Amino acid sequence: MLHLLDQTPEQLQAWLAERGLPGYRAAQLRRWLFGSTVESFDAMTDLGKPLRGQLMEHFRIWTAQKAAHKKAKDGTEKLLLQLADGNRIECVLLRDDKEHRTICISTQVGCAMGCAFCASGLEGVVRNLTTGEIVEEMLRLKRLLPEGERLSHVVVMGMGEPLMNLDGLLPALAAAARRDGLGISARRITVSTVGIPKGIRRLAEMGCQYHLALSLHAPDDELRDQLVPTNRRIGLASILEATDEYFEKTGRRVTFEYVLLAGINDQPEQAAKLVALLKHRPALVNLIPYNPVAGLPYKTPKPSATAGFVEALQRGGLEVAIRWRKGDRIDAACGQLRRSHA
Repeated sequence: MLHLLDQTPEQLQAWLAERGLPGYRAAQLRRWLFGSTVESFDAMTDLGKPLRGQLMEHFRIWTAQKAAHKKAKDGTEKLLLQLADGNRIECVLLRDDKEHRTICISTQVGCAMGCAFCASGLEGVVRNLTTGEIVEEMLRLKRLLPEGERLSHVVVMGMGEPLMNLDGLLPALAAAARRDGLGISARRITVSTVGIPKGIRRLAEMGCQYHLALSLHAPDDELRDQLVPTNRRIGLASILEATDEYFEKTGRRVTFEYVLLAGINDQPEQAAKLVALLKHRPALVNLIPYNPVAGLPYKTPKPSATAGFVEALQRGGLEVAIRWRKGDRIDAACGQLRRSHA
């Protein structure tokens, strides 16, 4: 059976046409999927019983099961989903204020990038998620919201390297941005990458208005080779050339994410190098004080060290934001998502 959420509107219309059914049924079906909380075809009462029967014969709405659901006092919620093949992924709902409801989604089972401080890559990568599995993440997180609330942002910052699964991800983001989907503006969708130049250029050539975030974490190749192993075969110069092209073609400023690791990349020397690297670029530096991961040796900088790093960047003319922890008590913060649940 096919995963219904893998189907584009055009594919659904073609399936209906093959059975002599009007194309508008596809729009009705999508309204049930994206605008309600129905769990089965039986609940889609305006489709007609014969059509519902045919849908049940050919499609599954849901292919994952909720293996665990955790809630934090700050409003963050995390889902552990077990996929049809038994693999598991995690995804997160973040509540930032009265209006912002952000979902953080995964694109792969595990991660092959091997960032030294991140939990997601500890067990390597198994496979890419399908479009339907990514859309299912979004819908399951949406259904955690009470009536009257809606999703405002999507960040592709969960497990996996998004640019290594663009074929699965792009149709899912298109569904998120469509009016008959989740209705989230493309400018409120962020794709985070460790730096895959080919993928960055593909996004740029498509004219996507998604916000691009580069997981930088070091201001030079020597240190970045240690923290982000994929940098050894790519190099910062090649990555920054691609991000510059992204800005030129889309007009969208790139965010540079920088996880602060105590005594490793939070020193005045690194701050000065980061200023030199980015000061002539239209950039936002998003500093992320390290979120501890069990079994890894890294530590969170003291507040005074973080404040000093921020001051040095601002003094050098860079725009800086700090991503404060949310969900760390349930291992839902940046860098803490895993394939398994302890």
